[in-house]
Amino acid sequence: MTDTVRSPTTTLPQELSAVRRSHYRLDPVHTRVLFSVSHFGISTYYGEFLSPSGVLDIASPQPGAGALTVSVPVANVLTSSRVLDEELRSRDWLDAERFPAMTFTSTSPVSLAARSFQVAGNLSLHGVTREIVMDASFVGAGVNPTKQVYTIGFDIRGKIRRSDFGVMAALPQIGEEVGLIIGAAFELETP
Repeated sequence: MTDTVRSPTTTLPQELSAVRRSHYRLDPVHTRVLFSVSHFGISTYYGEFLSPSGVLDIASPQPGAGALTVSVPVANVLTSSRVLDEELRSRDWLDAERFPAMTFTSTSPVSLAARSFQVAGNLSLHGVTREIVMDASFVGAGVNPTKQVYTIGFDIRGKIRRSDFGVMAALPQIGEEVGLIIGAAFELETP
């Protein structure tokens, strides 16, 4: 990482009860959007989508008072192989030219009543939108000492069946079930 700490002292991460209820924007540098899939039933293969964007609104300390959106350009898929990256961008797989983004938008309110919770939402991928449920866990909140910005973090995980979104290439050799993992950092937006 190229971040440098600006101060020798840091603000300790805050507990869930102290999280500021406000509007946050996703920090694309400190957020990771990963995927996993069975590779010929032999191993689990991992990849990543770069340059995510998104927002988190936490309007009230009451349960069920927020909204979440995370989007990634599928052309920014990254694996350990440039050849595979191009293949995944192609019409046979993600068809990034016709369907440039994968987006999750919550349909159930984001509740901070507990450290772990589920959030339902619509996932749009490959021209198809389906409702899925993601598991979310609060990691921490506080002032990021490298940027001096109040930040809140979550781990968000879910699974989809890629055939539900019309991504049929290499089934069943390459797994049907795709795991999604988002290590999300959201920065407080100031007016």
